[in-house]
Amino acid sequence: MSTATVTPAAPARAERPVYKVTAARVLRSEWAKFWSLRSSWITLGLALVFILFFGLLRANRYAADVTSGHHMDPDVLGANAVSLSLFGLNFGQLALGVLGVLVTAGEYSTGMIRSTLASVPRRLPVLWSKAAVFGVVALVIGWIGAFAAFAFGSGIVSGTKAALTFSDAGVLRALFMSGLYLALIGVCGVALGSLLRSVAGGIAVLVGILMLVPGLVSLLPTTWQNNVSEYLPSHAGDSMYALHQGANTLSPGMGLLVLAGWTALALGGAAYRLVRSDA
Repeated sequence: MSTATVTPAAPARAERPVYKVTAARVLRSEWAKFWSLRSSWITLGLALVFILFFGLLRANRYAADVTSGHHMDPDVLGANAVSLSLFGLNFGQLALGVLGVLVTAGEYSTGMIRSTLASVPRRLPVLWSKAAVFGVVALVIGWIGAFAAFAFGSGIVSGTKAALTFSDAGVLRALFMSGLYLALIGVCGVALGSLLRSVAGGIAVLVGILMLVPGLVSLLPTTWQNNVSEYLPSHAGDSMYALHQGANTLSPGMGLLVLAGWTALALGGAAYRLVRSDA
């Protein structure tokens, strides 16, 4: 008589929970990736140092020239505490713009972008999340640097013709606009990095737009300069946080619209390439 052997049933395998790809989760992912990189901390620190150091250096030089009675350049004679303190934005924008390029182009250089897009098949939420995360970070860094630079710089030039306080007309607007300017430049860097997919190429184009193109435009006839230069990204940004507007400069609101338009154009190009071509 044979006996039947009973094989014990295999334990039921627990089903893995299904996670949906949502905008909030993509944002959290990009936030975590950004702060996990040492280069993010170092470059943000350099941006703050540039904004503070060069702004205070400019204010200190102005105060020293006023005290000693030295001859000052014509472009410094009409300076005020805002323009002196925010002089470091010219250097801080480069640090934040370069970091913006690294946020996107860095993933292409390491190949990590393939894993990112495999996790987010729709692709575009990755670009929007990177731009949003870095835009907010650059905005906060810009505000911290601008308000700190003015707080110390206004004390340095106190008692001179350039003296201003936070309560003076236009000062708070200029400081808030300076943060917006740096945020938009940072997002432009993110877009260029995604569009060109090259760290070197993105940085070269960014520096060329901010520094080389304005120099080339200055070689044009005066009538052409007046019609072209004010719509360049760097000049539109200058008009955003300038305390007083010149004859051939945009208003702060129009400068913001122009720079936002350039940023939207760069993001549109990056989005088109991200959707149309392989990583």
